[in-house]
Amino acid sequence: MILYPAIDLKDGKAVRLLRGDMNKSTVFNKNPSDQAIEFERAGCHWLHLVDLNGAFAGAPVNSVAVEKILSRITIPTQLGGGIRNLQTIENWLQKGLARIILGTVAVENPLLVKEAAKEFPGKIAVGVDARDGLVATDGWAKSTNIKATELAKSFEDYGVCSIIYTDINRDGAMQGPNVRATAELANEVSIPIIASGGVSKLDDLIALKSCGAKLNGVISGRALYDGAINLQKALEIL
Repeated sequence: MILYPAIDLKDGKAVRLLRGDMNKSTVFNKNPSDQAIEFERAGCHWLHLVDLNGAFAGAPVNSVAVEKILSRITIPTQLGGGIRNLQTIENWLQKGLARIILGTVAVENPLLVKEAAKEFPGKIAVGVDARDGLVATDGWAKSTNIKATELAKSFEDYGVCSIIYTDINRDGAMQGPNVRATAELANEVSIPIIASGGVSKLDDLIALKSCGAKLNGVISGRALYDGAINLQKALEIL
């Protein structure tokens, strides 16, 4: 399993939200590129970025911060938030991103996901963000009646390289991941699953690794910043 340390970008700073609420943010680093370098030097093999403002705006907002990160690190990086068309996908890939995460547009225009995955093989992931098992979009501000498992299964033959599954109620709450729902989703689809939301201690990583489903990796944010999870020990466990 791969540990994906998360840098969530809001107004150019590295922050963490509580359950996706933009009004409940904590700034952890005013210079996100410095944070990215710390993760790389610590031995991380991937980096996970989210343009929070972009997720709400429907277009990239924290581009300057993302580009600075890409200019200072060498490990592959994935980005989600506000990416809604092929041109934006192509622009980001040309700037050095290894993987693009499509969330809201995956619900609203799934054919774009199929087209993007065909155009950029191995570069397109889908973000499945769920609250009480139902998908939420637009920076988690809008709820749908679509089940997370149904959405994930709908992309089985689209050629996406991975699915990032986030339990919104657990995200940033430091209450542990939804291991059961994550395992169920991973066992329902053949697409590699990356778990996200709620990881707060090393035991959570052990639980995900031994959940009975083959996961590609896990995203962790607040626990790494708070020091609740020792990064070196986390890398060793996974």
